[in-house]
Amino acid sequence: MNCEILCVGTELLLGDIVNTNAAFLSRQLAALGIGVYHQSVVGDNPGRLREEIRRLLARTDLLILTGGLGPTGDDLTKETAAEALGLPLVQNEEALERMTRYFARTGCPMPENNLKQAMVIEGAAVFQNDNGTAPGMAVEKDGKIVMLLPGPPREMTAMFLKDGLPYLERFSRQTIRSHVIHVFGQGESATELQLKHLMESENPTLSPYAKTGEVQLRLTARGQNEAECEALMAPVLRQVEEILGDKIYGVDVGTLEQAAVSLLREKGLTVAVAESCTGGTVTKRLTDIPGASQVLGYGAVTYSWQAKEKLLGVRHETLQAHGAVSAETALQMARGIRALAGSDIGVSTTGEAGPESGEDKPVGCVFVGVSTRAGEQVIPLSLGRGGRDDRDLIRYTAASNAIHQIILAARRL
Repeated sequence: MNCEILCVGTELLLGDIVNTNAAFLSRQLAALGIGVYHQSVVGDNPGRLREEIRRLLARTDLLILTGGLGPTGDDLTKETAAEALGLPLVQNEEALERMTRYFARTGCPMPENNLKQAMVIEGAAVFQNDNGTAPGMAVEKDGKIVMLLPGPPREMTAMFLKDGLPYLERFSRQTIRSHVIHVFGQGESATELQLKHLMESENPTLSPYAKTGEVQLRLTARGQNEAECEALMAPVLRQVEEILGDKIYGVDVGTLEQAAVSLLREKGLTVAVAESCTGGTVTKRLTDIPGASQVLGYGAVTYSWQAKEKLLGVRHETLQAHGAVSAETALQMARGIRALAGSDIGVSTTGEAGPESGEDKPVGCVFVGVSTRAGEQVIPLSLGRGGRDDRDLIRYTAASNAIHQIILAARRL
């Protein structure tokens, strides 16, 4: 079975709202073995919506629409879909009763235009809305399935999981499972060259996706059940791990910071961070993760020479001889924050984020220092691309490198 997703709403076209519904539905459908061939967005225009529904129904087995089920005049998804299918709308008594009870609880009279939300396509399986007033539905006709879901993600997600997913499960004949392999330290092209022979397989498939400062590899298999999919993926995953080694910071771990916090908690380790050019970005990203308080005790932004000397014990002679942006200063910063916090790992960042350089180092020159009981090291980085708008990218990428070094240090302890 193939599927297309059509999200309705002018606000999506204007960029006022990010279309998270399509991403959620694609993941859910993939797990059912239903291939999503296209995603589309159309505004609240009945003519264009009618044309798009008819065009998509001519080429797909399953059409899922989100949005346009509200009570206002521009909410016309249900009416337009019914017209395209040649089916009438009928009143659903349960939906009407739910709305009546809802407005009675609020103490407000029910506006007359809300009554249209109780209308459903004749013959449809109705999905009652536990988080709003607009029911969803699914209808089959002439070998096609059309599913209508509300636009607000909170309503749509809950409705799909409760009613839409079970409805579609009976049509699924295959299972699709995926693993995301997270790679840091080399670009998409280099990764693809190393894994090109593995990317030629049709089942399982291995595809690279470039992200800011890292690469994600999606390993996907189709099979009759989850066990068959995992059996197909296991040998490929082992080969990828053997080829890329430490450049893989995790599988299905989410983000760098999630992987770092999880590993530190698993091993019972703590980290302290001293930041200069990243201005607290490393600490902020780590503390965004629940449970970070168990592994991160100290985070210090030591921007000035005075702060580096007074808080971290960086020697004045080091700063005079080598400058704040240097391997020597980065190492003393990492050593100093580790001693101050009594942590297992000390990590530091110092560099030139731009747009202008304050010392004799080029913009993008960054040093990440690492201090542990197992040893110390400094990682020099060249992150500048020559643009005057590189500052945010340099800071973000420097922070990513520091977090990656936390993961590598934790593995060694």
